[in-house]
Amino acid sequence: MHRFVAKLTLLLCLAAVSANAAQDATLNFLVLKDFNGKPIRNASVILHPVNKAGKQSKGGLQLKTNPEGKANYVGVPFGKLRVQVIAPGFQTFGDDFDIDKPEQQIVIKMQRPKDQYSIYK
Repeated sequence: MHRFVAKLTLLLCLAAVSANAAQDATLNFLVLKDFNGKPIRNASVILHPVNKAGKQSKGGLQLKTNPEGKANYVGVPFGKLRVQVIAPGFQTFGDDFDIDKPEQQIVIKMQRPKDQYSIYK
């Protein structure tokens, strides 16, 4: 009887791990300069979960891009995700993405800051 309980417990644990793995995604980010397509190194890629009401949930995660402008994260739960990218000399990027596949590639093209207008010029 003890062996049966041990096997049943092991099967239930494996089923739980498999169910969770099926609900997590691997995200691959590529951050590029909009004007020439070259990678941006050391850009901050900030991930925030978004709840069903569309509000940003507490918590989050920050990644840094490598010299090829790439960053990745394994284990992102399916659902809405708010992505913000910050890099010196570029406009801050922000958008929400639906994470619904086991692996997703997200390409972000960063733009230079726009000129500011003033009535005093």
